[in-house]
Amino acid sequence: MKEEFVLQMENELEKIGINLTPCQMEKFFHYYRMLIEKNKVMNLTAITEEREVVTKHFVDSLSLVQVFPSLMEEGQKISMMDVGTGAGFPGIPLAIAFPEHRVTLLDSLNKRVKFLREVSGELCLDKVEAIHGRAEDFGRDLHYREKYDFCVSRAVANLAVLAEYCLPFVKVGGIFAAYKSGDVDKEVEEAINAVQILGGRMDRVYSFVLPGTEIKRSFVVIRKERVLAKKYPRKAGIPGKEHL
Repeated sequence: MKEEFVLQMENELEKIGINLTPCQMEKFFHYYRMLIEKNKVMNLTAITEEREVVTKHFVDSLSLVQVFPSLMEEGQKISMMDVGTGAGFPGIPLAIAFPEHRVTLLDSLNKRVKFLREVSGELCLDKVEAIHGRAEDFGRDLHYREKYDFCVSRAVANLAVLAEYCLPFVKVGGIFAAYKSGDVDKEVEEAINAVQILGGRMDRVYSFVLPGTEIKRSFVVIRKERVLAKKYPRKAGIPGKEHL
C-alpha cells in the first residue's frame, strides 16, 4: 500500500513541479495514517480512500505553488496563517513540503486543534503552531493581526465572509489566497466591496484541474494594500450572518 501511495504522490506532484525527499514522503504517509485512524473516532474528513486523500487533500493543498512558485525557492522564510484548517489542509501539507516556512493553523474546534498538535509533534514540524479559536477574535489580537506574509483557507464559506476572516492576518503587501471549487466569477464579483473595505485588492483568479481528474479548482488571489481599519474584523459571528 505504501508503495502505491508514494508512486501516486510522485506522479501527481511532478505535474505541479514538486519533488519530495524520502523523509518528506514518509511524513505524508504517516499523516495519512494518523488522519484515517483519528477519523474513526471524530469527524475530520469525508474523504478517506487513499487515492482520493492524495489527490483531493495533499496535492490540492500543495497546488498553491502553481500560483506562487516562490514558495519553493531556497532561503525563503514565509509566515503563513491557515484559517479554518480543519484536519490540517492546506497548512500541514505545505509545512511538510516547505519546512522552512512558519505555519499557524487556526480552527474553532478544540478537538481538531489537539489532533493537529499531535500530528505536528509526530512529524517534527517545529515551525507549525496550532491554535484554537475564532478568526474574528484572533484577527483582533495584536500578536497575530497583520503579521503574516500569506493567509490561506480551504474553508467552505462565501468569499466576502472569508475576506473578513483572513485579511486581518495579512501584512500590507502580503497575500490572501482562497482555495475554491468550480466557477467563482459571481462570488468574486460579490466580494469586491468587502475586499476593498478590508484594505485589499482582487489580484487574479487562477483556475486549474487537479492532476488525473476532471475536478476544477481555483485560487482567488487578494493582495493587501492598506492597513486594516480598527473596527474590523467585526465581532465573532457577525461576518457569517451579514457580509460587508
